[in-house]
Amino acid sequence: MASDQEEDEFLGFSDDEGDGTNSDSDYDDDEATQNAESEVNAHQIGDFEQNQQLPDLNEVGQEYAQECEVGPQHTSGISDNHSVPFLFDLNMPTQQEFPPSPIHQTETEQNHHKPRTPRINNELRLEILLFLLLRKEKHSDELIHGTNRQAVIKFGYTRKTIRLIWQRALAHKAAMDSYFYDSKYHNCGRKRIQVTYEFIASIAMGDRTTIIDLARMLNLSPTTVWRMVKRKQIKPHSSPLNSGISEECKMARMKWVLGLLMDYSIPNDPTYYSMYDFIQIDEKWFYLTQKSQRVYLANNEPFPHRKGKSRTKIPKFMFMAAVARPRWGQDGQCEWDGKLGIFPFTDAVAAKRTSKNRVKGTIETKPIKSVNQIATRAMLINYLIPAIKEKWPPHEGKRVIYIIQDNAKAHILQNDQE
Repeated sequence: MASDQEEDEFLGFSDDEGDGTNSDSDYDDDEATQNAESEVNAHQIGDFEQNQQLPDLNEVGQEYAQECEVGPQHTSGISDNHSVPFLFDLNMPTQQEFPPSPIHQTETEQNHHKPRTPRINNELRLEILLFLLLRKEKHSDELIHGTNRQAVIKFGYTRKTIRLIWQRALAHKAAMDSYFYDSKYHNCGRKRIQVTYEFIASIAMGDRTTIIDLARMLNLSPTTVWRMVKRKQIKPHSSPLNSGISEECKMARMKWVLGLLMDYSIPNDPTYYSMYDFIQIDEKWFYLTQKSQRVYLANNEPFPHRKGKSRTKIPKFMFMAAVARPRWGQDGQCEWDGKLGIFPFTDAVAAKRTSKNRVKGTIETKPIKSVNQIATRAMLINYLIPAIKEKWPPHEGKRVIYIIQDNAKAHILQNDQE
């Protein structure tokens, strides 16, 4: 019963029900318990005081209350004859949940986000000097009282910086020299590592394919080499693998180029043939669509939805393009742009069976799966030659027109009868 009473008093309750009243049995038990405890405590304290003097608990409690800032509302549930060093309430948060006091914050934490004063440049240094010269006393090198403070407020720099600028100007004046306001900022800090051209060129190509390999060969860090690349001291290069040309092929190309020289212009004024009757043709694959395509939409415009049977098997078509040299008039206007057309390698095939997309017998356009000499011959006869007859400038009259092809195996020969 005594332990229950102590817990009730400590937690701020006077009885079990918490209604503020005490029953008769509580009074009887409390008086008997207090008498028994007072006799035991008096006996124990008397024995303890003979060996050691106890401190005043009331004073200790007041000191702890002052340190921990315990108010009177925290001690309302405890009687006057019980004094403890530190009082707490279960309904109150612990001490760690309170925000820390600004007294315990270090100076580093307070100044952690303080903006740093920017480095003073040469133009601002000259402006500060002119500001000080306008506030100089007559017939003296002393400044008017309060000038340094005004400069500090206006420019945002310390008194030491303002005073050094003024002392530097006085030193130049005493030496009969003009004021040199440039700083020595470019001479401070670590010096850049210099790597010569011969040192880099002496390293084998296979040992400098990456920045890490080059840094290892130069005995530098990869970050240093990366900075040298940004400063364009080292330039990256992707070396393509070119096809080798034999000597016979080189001689054949030279003969063809020299054959375009007109005979009457040699040797005084070599002039190449105009090549107005030459047509260049070439083939190119084009995919029907792309996996991902960027478009620019208006505000609140719905996103386009594209569909296909497969993203990995997009249909592709081969086209043949034919161009010639454009024709220009005397006034500089283009008479003919030289474009003959671009023609697809496709076939018109009738559908073999009915499906949800079309009825049997519907003509469909299908790409030619194999572009061989037969397909190339049909392209020249059915599309290219009619386009030449239609679009070729009529005022040039009849002449031989040459069609230049590349070295593809599917191209037809010059002596093809058809």
